[in-house]
Amino acid sequence: MNFPEYIKDKILTILMQILCMTGSFIYLYTCGMKKNQLLLFYLAWLFLLAVWFTVDWYKRSRYFKELFHISDSLDKPYLISEVMPDSFRLEDRLYKRILRSSNKSVIDTVHHLESERTEYKDFIENWIHEVKLPITSMNLICDNNKTAETRKIKAQLSELENDVEKALFYARSDTVYQDYFIHRIVLKDAVLTAIQRIRPYLIQNQAQIELHGCEEMVYCDDKWLEFILNQIFLNAVKYKKEESLRITIDTLRENNSTALIVSDNGIGIQDSEIGRIFDKGFTGTNGRHNRQSTGIGLYLCRKLCRKLGISIEARSEEGKYTKILLHFPDGSSHFSRDGQNAEA
Repeated sequence: MNFPEYIKDKILTILMQILCMTGSFIYLYTCGMKKNQLLLFYLAWLFLLAVWFTVDWYKRSRYFKELFHISDSLDKPYLISEVMPDSFRLEDRLYKRILRSSNKSVIDTVHHLESERTEYKDFIENWIHEVKLPITSMNLICDNNKTAETRKIKAQLSELENDVEKALFYARSDTVYQDYFIHRIVLKDAVLTAIQRIRPYLIQNQAQIELHGCEEMVYCDDKWLEFILNQIFLNAVKYKKEESLRITIDTLRENNSTALIVSDNGIGIQDSEIGRIFDKGFTGTNGRHNRQSTGIGLYLCRKLCRKLGISIEARSEEGKYTKILLHFPDGSSHFSRDGQNAEA
């Protein structure tokens, strides 16, 4: 709060003072008081008024600076009313009372929403675990009755199972830290497990997988990494060309990190859209022609990567290829919960 703002706020008080000065001047002058006496009287009045405004502005300015400092230092600024400094002004005490009442209402609403969100999340997780049972049963039936039709059904079940997993991981994406175990894993093992989980779907779509090397060891959670890889593989299938699909998996050693590169020979992504493919709900031009697109898969990949401390990027040339790169930083201390090495 600067001085001009303060004076503007006090304009009514100043106008009242001017009115009082004018009225008293007319009264005292008509009573025969000399001009020299009146001049000294009003100079003293103006001096005291200026001193009062200056001191009051200084105190109010310091008070609000302290409030702003406290507010900026709080993790939850809406709790400012609980730590506001006391003031002798009735106006400040009333504002503090109003803020406390308002904040209590906000906190109650937030707690209610959090409770509803937790209940909905628990319901989704329970429903997912229940729906997995009939999916597993149908997979067993298909395995025991191998025909051309059951192979097609098994491929669709594989895609359905992935959608169910996507819903589960989406529900848990905000609490990754409660359900992960960072340790050294071999990238090849995670890649092969991810491929095996959607193998019938890949076979049905005649996808060719080329795996080069991937013997490097990185620090990550294998379960969450397999989910991320599944989303990348499924996207490659969704946006394949009419001819056969080829997915190439390779690694690249970088400065202080290892990159896992998943490339496909699909329809690619437009240059104007490459920066938005990880946004929630973004399907792009290709997605508008593919009703299976939801814009959730890659969004979840980026969200989970951030939680796990790895980075993800996309490179593409429309009509030729798409590459998804996962960068794994070296060193377990980067990922551990307590700041110590997760594993030697």
